[in-house]
This record gives sequence, C-alpha cells and structure tokens, in this order.
Amino acid sequence: MKMIRFSLLSDAISRIKKIGYTEELDGYAARRLGIFNTLNFIGLLTGIIIPLVAILNKGYLPLIAWVVAAAPAFISLVVLIANYYRRYNFAMLWYFILYPSITSLVYMDSIDVGIELFFILYAVFGVFFLQKLRLILLAISFSLICYFAVFVVEQKYEFVMRDINYPFYVFNHVLSVALIFIGLFLIKKENKDYQAEILNSNEELYRYTLEIEKQKEELAELNNLKSKLFSVISHDLRTPLYGLRNLFKSVEQYDLPAEEIKVLIPDVVKDLHYTTDLMENLLQWAKSQMKGEALSPQLIEINKLIQDVQQVVRLQAENKQVYLKTKAEKPVYIYADKEMIEVVLRNLISNAIKFTPKEGEVVIDVKEDEELIEVLVSDTGTGMSEEAKNKLFGDEHFTTKGTSNESGTGLGLMICKEFLKKNGGNIHVESVLGKGSTFAFTLPRA
Repeated sequence: MKMIRFSLLSDAISRIKKIGYTEELDGYAARRLGIFNTLNFIGLLTGIIIPLVAILNKGYLPLIAWVVAAAPAFISLVVLIANYYRRYNFAMLWYFILYPSITSLVYMDSIDVGIELFFILYAVFGVFFLQKLRLILLAISFSLICYFAVFVVEQKYEFVMRDINYPFYVFNHVLSVALIFIGLFLIKKENKDYQAEILNSNEELYRYTLEIEKQKEELAELNNLKSKLFSVISHDLRTPLYGLRNLFKSVEQYDLPAEEIKVLIPDVVKDLHYTTDLMENLLQWAKSQMKGEALSPQLIEINKLIQDVQQVVRLQAENKQVYLKTKAEKPVYIYADKEMIEVVLRNLISNAIKFTPKEGEVVIDVKEDEELIEVLVSDTGTGMSEEAKNKLFGDEHFTTKGTSNESGTGLGLMICKEFLKKNGGNIHVESVLGKGSTFAFTLPRA
C-alpha cells in the first residue's frame, strides 16, 4: 500500500514538473522549468494553507493580511497556467513582479506579518530562473528595494503580527525559511543531476569518439589491404593467364607436337597452381568481408583441423618430397571461426612446403597454457634475413620464389594476420637464414 502511495505521489510530482514541457527545450531549460513549476505548486498550496491556519487561530488579522496570505495561490496558479500554454516569459515576469509587490503591500498598510525573508527568497530565485543578466539584476534590485523600503526604512507599524497573533507570526518565519531551503535544495539537486547528465553525455561522446577512431583505423587497414589486393590482381594474376592463353594459341596456330606440349605443361601447371592459391585466398578474403564482423565461432579440436589441412596439401608435399610431421597428440580445443583458421593453417603449411627443399621436413606442433594455445609451423627450408622478416607483415607487397621456383602472391600472410586478429589471435615468425623458419600463431583456448 505504501509503495502504491509513493508511486502515485512520484507520478503526480513528475506531471507537475512537466507542465509546459516541449521537446524543443534543452536539458537545462527543462530542469529549470520543472523546479519553477514545483515551487509554484508549493506556492499554490501555501496560498491555501496560510489562510486556513489563520482561521484556526483566534488572533485578529486585518483585511490586507488576508489578501497577502491568499495571494500566493492566485499568483502561482496564473504562473502554472501560463507555463502550460508555453508563455514562459510572461510567467517569469508575473512571478517576480507580483510576489514582491504583494509582499510589500501588507507592510505599506502598516502591518508587520513577519514575511520579510520572502524578499531574499525572490532575489535568490531570480538568479537561478532568469537567464538574461539585466533581468536578473532587475529582479534582485526590485526585491531588495522592497525589502529595505518596508523593513529597514519603515520600522513603525500599527499592527505587529508578533504581538497580535504570535503562532501565525512564527509560522510565517518557519514557512519563509522552509521555502528558501526547499528552493535551494531543488536548485542544487537539479544542478547536480544536470552535471551528472553532462558527465554521462561526455563519457558517451568519448566512447563514441573512440569507436569512430577504431572504425577509422579498421577502415584504413581495410583500404590498405584492398589496395594490395588490386595490386596483386593487376600484376600477378595476368601472367599465368597470359601463359595459358599463349600455350593454347600456339597449339591452335602451329599444331605443336605432343612432345613440345609436354615440355610446356609443367610451367603451365605451376602457374595454374599459383593462380589457384591466389583465387582461393581472394575468395576467402571476400567472403570474410561480406560476413563483416559477424564471425561464426565454434568449438574446434585444433589437431583434427591440422590433420584435415594436411590432407589438402598432401599432394603438394609429395610432389616436392617434403615430409609432413605432427607432434601434437592429445586433443586441444579452441573457440574460433573454423573456416578462417583453416585458411590460416593451409597458407602457413603450404608456404612451409614451398620454401623447404626436397627431402626436407615441415613440423606442426601445438602448445598450450591456461589462456592461449599456440600453433607452430616449422620448416627446414631456406630461412629469411631480418630485412625479409620485417617486410612480411608490413604495408608493402612482398613475395619471394620457393625452392623449386614456385611463385607466391604475398597475399596469404596478410589474410592470415587479418583472420587471426578477428578471432582474437596474433602471429609472429622466427627464422634463421639457411636453416629454416617457424611461423607461430596464438588463439584463445576454449
């Protein structure tokens, strides 16, 4: 029951604060309007309660005192109605002119009812609610002039509320102090809430800025990769196709015998193998871009995936008489996009075969700790210099020939790096010129 009453009270206060609210008001103006409505609603209640309190007391009150006691109800009601119809400027002028004037009126009739603190209240409210400096100065000046005129300059009154109705006199002072306290409390609370709202907005803006910067960096990387792709396509893809075209053209025009065709076939097959690798990488990259950030992670047993990839590159290894060896035995699980990690493994193992001489060895090993698994692809190939190593994952397109003069696209390692990054992994290389290389990548374990 208490919760229902509290909810109804909270809803009523919220409705009062939103009298005259429109979407066009900024946050600070809306909060200021809410406080102004609340204070005028309190003024409306005060204009009703004070006369009732006076009636309950048996002390004498002049007619003008009754007018002043009931005036807040009338003034605040007009303010709330003006705000409801979006007449904000009229409401402010009405409030800051009539309240000091009505308060002064009772003193001008030689009656001291003990409400002089209200002049201070009007001055304080003028500072907060009025926006233009000249209006603030005018409101403060008017309230202080009224205060000094009726309470400092004129000190002889025919009726003194303290003598003729002491409880009512005390009530007026308590009410004055209470309204000043309530007004300052509401102003402080709304300012604090507004500052908190600004801080939250700034934090959101900061996060939004960081997100934009991140997207900007990702876009720059993507554009850089696209430039590399078009460079590879325009330069490297044409050569194998021209070779294949020239072969068929020669067969067609010159009726080449089978012996001469057999001599040309190995070079064409080599070029086609290169073209197949290139197209496979291009298709995988294009597929990943169409998927965007929406990866398809799943639980993967990495050793099983390594075995599957070994079957794919088995013919390449056998043709070159390179021995493939896997050290890992026990199951190790990761959580990643299977197709992407498969592309990474295929590229690294294929490259290791390419740069390993005949009767060499390529070893795939898996290491693990509490957080990461590391896959290592080591070869007994030609190795790399420090200069070549630094170019592998750089911004420039870089490729070298294999031990059997195999062509490379320079694209595979770029795609490996991008795919691993999307899956929360990383890649690095260790190499000794003339002794071999080890490409290793890490991924979070499942």
